[in-house]
Amino acid sequence: MTIEDTGESKIYPPLTGQVALVTGASRGLGRAIALELGRLGADICVNYYGNEARANEVVAELTELGRQAIAVAADVSKADRVTHLFNEMTSTLGPVNILINNAGITRDNLLLRLSEDDWDHVLDTNLKSAYLCSKAAVRTMMRARSGCIINIASVVALGGNPGQANYTAAKGGLIALSKTLAKELGSRNIRVNVVAPGFVETDMTADLSQEALKSLHERIILGRLGVPADIAAAVGFLCTPAAQYITGQVLSVDGGLSL
Repeated sequence: MTIEDTGESKIYPPLTGQVALVTGASRGLGRAIALELGRLGADICVNYYGNEARANEVVAELTELGRQAIAVAADVSKADRVTHLFNEMTSTLGPVNILINNAGITRDNLLLRLSEDDWDHVLDTNLKSAYLCSKAAVRTMMRARSGCIINIASVVALGGNPGQANYTAAKGGLIALSKTLAKELGSRNIRVNVVAPGFVETDMTADLSQEALKSLHERIILGRLGVPADIAAAVGFLCTPAAQYITGQVLSVDGGLSL
């Protein structure tokens, strides 16, 4: 966007003036996404669950970029905490324009050993949170007749993965939720898409054995695990005006793993 300023043309980043909420943003993919959206011009609400120090580090990095940013602790699987999160964000930064539902955990086990508590915890954190945050965000997006929601799923939701019945069910649910919301909200110019990462170098993959890593590399066409910046770049694109005609889609960012 070009704006005349004291007789000189000045180029502003494409998300200037936008407020973005990234859940689970104190580390890994969430941190990378928050920083990418900040580089694109958005002010950022950094949601986190437990690690205040790391969340504040992300806020400091965003501030260095010249963005407004706050960190808000909230368990986004709880309705009252989501209400608190949105109240804090709105009072400090303004109403949300971009929502990134990134919060996620794993509690892996084979079905016969998978506890009900581990099933519920993963479904609540990875799927229910997206329902709660989307519902809260859409209230203001509909009034503005504009908005962007990106749900972070996983390529394992497309083909299944032994030992992750709860995780794949939650991520598959995110895909179905996204497609339905895209249909419900498109008439109000609210776009809803999914980014489905493959295996990425984060805390979730740090414990993989060398044997498991070797096997993965052999299956990935590009021959390497992804890095958080790979995912963040895809999310950033989908949030910009360049993607204004894209909704209801699943973008796999996996180095060709799912082919």
